[in-house]
Amino acid sequence: MSDDQTESGKTRTRPAPARRATTGSKPARKAAPARKRSRYTREEIHAIFARFRAADPEPKGELFHVNAYTLLVAVALSAQATDVGVNKATRPLFAEVDTPQKMVELGEDRLREAIKTIGLYRNKAKNVIALSQILIDRFNGEVPQDREALETLPGVGRKTANVVLNIAFGQPTIAVDTHLFRLGNRIGLAPGKTPLEVELALERIVPDEFLRHAHHWLILHGRYICKARKPECEKCLISDLCKSPENRTRVSARASTG
Repeated sequence: MSDDQTESGKTRTRPAPARRATTGSKPARKAAPARKRSRYTREEIHAIFARFRAADPEPKGELFHVNAYTLLVAVALSAQATDVGVNKATRPLFAEVDTPQKMVELGEDRLREAIKTIGLYRNKAKNVIALSQILIDRFNGEVPQDREALETLPGVGRKTANVVLNIAFGQPTIAVDTHLFRLGNRIGLAPGKTPLEVELALERIVPDEFLRHAHHWLILHGRYICKARKPECEKCLISDLCKSPENRTRVSARASTG
């Protein structure tokens, strides 16, 4: 007996299958989350960076280097390591090795020995030799002045590229490290869930006259004043402007007036 017949031999009528709607339209996409805004007005942002500039007109990166190439190597080595630790290893290294050709001639084994005090030194040595060879083969031994080209090099990400472009070539890039990322969110200057969001937010709000040195000022401020565990608000030169809930000088001021 077939599925389409009853026991009496009569054909059973099946209901027509339901048809899907064919409107031709795609499912509606979820709306993108609203972009977080800075807590500060344009005037306040200008005042913040004007104070940083007045206190330190020409801020410098703290990684030792002698040219664009050694800067690139130093920044690549600094991932998950301190500048002090990197400098200790690279000062004697860069006294002898300051070009991609010299680095390739040094070789991976001797480079590992030279930087073995730096975290992840084995993989970093491999990357430095590889990027040095690529600079020779593709860029005539020169460090490219282009972020996209820099990011093709082993061990070089957006932050490293931005540091090199800013310090070596004077481009107004913003390199977001852990200090700057924390600071942007803590004080609400440039909130973001990722380093890229913070970077792009700063590019939008920082006045052009301050862009060249903006990330240096913020990194140094986050490293030495607005520290992760205990910010030193009493030493902060923007404490009266700072809108962080952790700003102890504001809490003290409210308590004294209360």
